[in-house]
Amino acid sequence: MLGKFKYLLILLIIAAIMQTGMAKAMSNSSFKILKADEGEVVTNLIAHSDDGIFNSNASYTFEVKNTYHTDQTGRVAYVVPTPNGKPVASDSVQVKISKNSSNNYSFTIPAMKPGFYKINFMINVSDYDDTTKRVFGIRPKEIRSNHSRPADFDSFWQTTKDQLAAVAPNYKITEKPELEKNNRLVYLFEMKSLDDITVRGWLTIPKGGSKNRKLPVFVGLPGYQVELKPMMGEDDDLAIITINVRGQGNSRDVIHTKRDDYITLNMEDKNKYVLRGAIMDCVRTIDFICAQPNLDASRIEVSGGSMGGFLAVALAGLDSRVKLVSAQNPILSDIRNLDGVVSWPVDDIKKYVKAKPGLSYASLMDNLDYFDTKNFAPNIKAPIRVGVGLLDHLAPPQNEFAFYNLIPSKYAHVRVYKDLGHEVPLSFMEEDGHWMRDAFGLF
Repeated sequence: MLGKFKYLLILLIIAAIMQTGMAKAMSNSSFKILKADEGEVVTNLIAHSDDGIFNSNASYTFEVKNTYHTDQTGRVAYVVPTPNGKPVASDSVQVKISKNSSNNYSFTIPAMKPGFYKINFMINVSDYDDTTKRVFGIRPKEIRSNHSRPADFDSFWQTTKDQLAAVAPNYKITEKPELEKNNRLVYLFEMKSLDDITVRGWLTIPKGGSKNRKLPVFVGLPGYQVELKPMMGEDDDLAIITINVRGQGNSRDVIHTKRDDYITLNMEDKNKYVLRGAIMDCVRTIDFICAQPNLDASRIEVSGGSMGGFLAVALAGLDSRVKLVSAQNPILSDIRNLDGVVSWPVDDIKKYVKAKPGLSYASLMDNLDYFDTKNFAPNIKAPIRVGVGLLDHLAPPQNEFAFYNLIPSKYAHVRVYKDLGHEVPLSFMEEDGHWMRDAFGLF
């Protein structure tokens, strides 16, 4: 049964991250190969930590294999640069790798303050020149943002939820027999959300079983500009919901921006910003679950990657009905400290400012404080698993830990992947499946 659920989670991750067009930051492999007729040089960088996290001094071994029939001479070096490219630590050694042989070179980086640091390992020898880029962390659980959340953060969101509650949901459920497979029934559901906008999603449940049985619910939340389809599988003990928030998938009839424009839609007004409504669409989804007699509102997990991870965090911070949370590479954390670190969405925000006379970047940052992932964290009261890739170019690990460290410690669980970018491995999803089934008593 676990294998079937893992398959569903894999599909969700593919939909939430891979289909966003946000490509992997780096390859999984740490091998660099340059081939020639006479042979090749192969390098392999080994961090002396499974997750790239160190207490004080980071250390690595740089392996070099030479299959040429001639010696390779030159240098192996590393540099730890600041965000603007200035080196804060560096070292190099002269090397000679005899023909058809291998050598190892070990480096220990001087002690650093808590944080994450880029490191570039360079090899320049007779017939080979290459750079391997990685990131390491020093005591990341000591990272704290230098920006606090707005004093009225909680009241802003309470007002927003009150406004949602005043909108009659008018649930509509339509069976879609033409979409059925794997012994699951498929339903399209529609509902009114904030600002009286209709949003849609999919519910799949196993066929047969006791009519009095209440099914626990897995809720998949979408990545940026992704259309989620019904999630299937062969589980006979789980209901699965996928929701397309406003402006995405089959919920684009009112809001239908170009892909690049979605993130900035109405950003100048925090009461009209598109993500305010998108978060409320997720709250309304929990309302929908609670209104269904065959769904167990006491066993709800929400999960998503990228923007879906952001939505999962925000939902968990606003709605105590959520019982488990899985957030993979959530975006928009410690937003004010993204400038100079990532290109997206910072470049789009700056472009938006230039297109609107009288609008300032600072005023947008003031509004975005209400949507910063880290500012939802202190309110989370459900176990949450967070996946972080050290090579992530959209959700950098420094920003991720600024969020993670604000979650009440008894609920927080993190997995760090030193060689991955904006993604998590299948092992994260396998653990997630075990975790959910144990918590919900699904054996």
